[in-house]
Amino acid sequence: MITKKMAKSLNEQLNHEFYSAYLYLSMSAYCSKMDFNGAASWFLLQYHEEQQHATRFYNYLVEQDATISLQSIDKPEKKFGSLLETFQKSLAHEQMMTRKLNELGDKALKEKDHATYNLLQWFVNEQVEEEATVSEIISKIKLVQNDGYGLLMIDNELGKRTSATSGAMN
Repeated sequence: MITKKMAKSLNEQLNHEFYSAYLYLSMSAYCSKMDFNGAASWFLLQYHEEQQHATRFYNYLVEQDATISLQSIDKPEKKFGSLLETFQKSLAHEQMMTRKLNELGDKALKEKDHATYNLLQWFVNEQVEEEATVSEIISKIKLVQNDGYGLLMIDNELGKRTSATSGAMN
């Protein structure tokens, strides 16, 4: 059975996941406004993926018979700068989420809560993929710099992502 302390921490992470979704929805809207429709689509799929992550925490808490404590979701930024800066902010956010998940994993080990630790390992592995994907996109944007044709090609490639589980650019 999950401790109240761990349930509280997972409820906080649930809120962070909802904020992540909200942030990616804002990034999607921003990219749409800049006419980077491929990036907008990519971030919209990130929004859906973060919702799935939140649902995974929610379901786990329900299965553990823990109290769900939904919290206010902070308002995300609405302007992110250039396409490169937008993805750099996405990477910084993912790195922060990785730190939070690692801290949760440490708590689970300290409490000898192996079920929660196993749940968190899925998220830790997911974060490796998330950071690698966004880093690859940043590298490609840096490669083309401000070349309009290059940015158009990257945007088109970003728009080819078809599901929340296929984040990498081909």
